[in-house]
Amino acid sequence: MSWGLDHGLPIVEATTPPVLTLTGPVTSGQAAGLGDAVRMLLTAAETGVVVCDVAGIGPPGLLTVDLLARLQLAARRAGGRIRLRGPDPALRALLHLVGLPVEVEGEVEEGEPALGVEVEVEPGEAAL
Repeated sequence: MSWGLDHGLPIVEATTPPVLTLTGPVTSGQAAGLGDAVRMLLTAAETGVVVCDVAGIGPPGLLTVDLLARLQLAARRAGGRIRLRGPDPALRALLHLVGLPVEVEGEVEEGEPALGVEVEVEPGEAAL
């Protein structure tokens, strides 16, 4: 498995989370080096988020789930979190099956209304 760092656009780098691109196949023993990379990116990022691009990671398996769980743990210990970009539907199903709470880019976070949804603040008042 290989990985690389994308630094985003230089104009908006301060608000754009760093991207860690993961390509497969996943092998055991990679978590330590990638965990260090996540911690390094979080210390440099102002957003507290590292985006893990998993579109090219290959067929999902338990090694992939283990790697993502370790990356999430490393990020949490550093005071941040990871967000997945481009996960395969099978990977999303596997993560859901094992109960690993990983945020996916483009999805609405729990407790937040979707864009374009009007929320009524008080009964009888106008929606926002």
